[in-house]
Amino acid sequence: MITPVSPITTTAFATLGLSRPLVAAVAALGYEEPTPIQREAIPVLLAGRDLVGQAATGTGKTAAFALPMLDRLAVDSGARDAGARGLVLVPTRELAMQVAEAVLKYARGVGLSVVALYGGCSMDQQIRALRRGGGIIVATPGRALDHLRRTTVRLDRLRILVLDEADEMLDMGFADDLEAIINATPATRQTALFSATMPARIASIAQRHLTNPVRVTVAWEKPAAGTLPRVRQAAYIVSRPQKTSALGRVLEFERPKSAIVFCRTRLEVDALTEALNSHGYRAQALHGGMMQRQRDQVMHLFRERKANLLVATDVAARGLDIEHLSHVINYDVPSAPEDYLHRIGRTGRIGREGVAITLAEPREQRLLRNIERFTKQRIEMATVPTIGDLRARRLDATRAAIRDRVVRGRQAGAGD
Repeated sequence: MITPVSPITTTAFATLGLSRPLVAAVAALGYEEPTPIQREAIPVLLAGRDLVGQAATGTGKTAAFALPMLDRLAVDSGARDAGARGLVLVPTRELAMQVAEAVLKYARGVGLSVVALYGGCSMDQQIRALRRGGGIIVATPGRALDHLRRTTVRLDRLRILVLDEADEMLDMGFADDLEAIINATPATRQTALFSATMPARIASIAQRHLTNPVRVTVAWEKPAAGTLPRVRQAAYIVSRPQKTSALGRVLEFERPKSAIVFCRTRLEVDALTEALNSHGYRAQALHGGMMQRQRDQVMHLFRERKANLLVATDVAARGLDIEHLSHVINYDVPSAPEDYLHRIGRTGRIGREGVAITLAEPREQRLLRNIERFTKQRIEMATVPTIGDLRARRLDATRAAIRDRVVRGRQAGAGD
């Protein structure tokens, strides 16, 4: 049975029960106030309870489990040969690197070693890192299982297990790997499961592998009356044959600094990327049919802003953390409202503003209504920009550029 938890009203990290070195670490990183998932999850995990946490992407889940894990395992910091004491399982290589980097930042001054294990990297190199000390391991399920089979990772003394983005791991086919890994851990371990959505398969895992867990749910934040939402949501109703041209007009009108365009299939990703590039956009494709080396190159180009459009499938984009993302565009309407929420959570992260745009066929308007009911937020129904709209937009941009140049010229003259 999952026990509900009452909300915690205190807000400062120092009041959540964390040790002084960890409070100092988060303060040094510029954290001032815990996010809702951190306020509710950290005291529960510090108390040694199992936990099921539901929160959308970008709500601060990593700190919610990493800080109490570090706090509880700090006493074992000198036991290098004792095997892993903490294990975090994540769905993708990108998320493994991201979480490991975050845990390392929090761990400064605590004395715990952190090792990331994922595919596409030398096993020998990872084994050497484990021999130097693997008190906390952040891993993808497949690579974690590889190390277990080679006996290069020991889980017999594991104290804390975290399943992060659990729904995504199941969607990517890791169910059997997860069962094998969990069965290799002690029954006395503490377990935390985090997921953006809670389908029946996740509830089943919680029932079988967690002990009387506390459930923490952070609802999608509804903006206060009279304020702008952090993510502006709009939808354009267009027929299937007109989608590509409509996307081009929307992109020209919105002029995103950087955007992810979500498609359902690999073939659609490749075709749309080719079409966008033929019209002068700097677009890169990202899907599961690509080699890891290709995926890494695409992400390098995108993070270095040498490409400003990433056309991707849901699975390929799992775990990506891109700070400068201004727009999320749904080339297709997600069939599940939870997937829509997960997609748009990649922009407007923790206080920053973002834009989410959906291209919907007339028959998909019912899906939009379902999403509105689920998120309790309105999606603005917009009209695809006309040629006249685009001309007016270009004229406004030209006027703004001229005004900016004039102002700079006056400022330079005043300084002479």
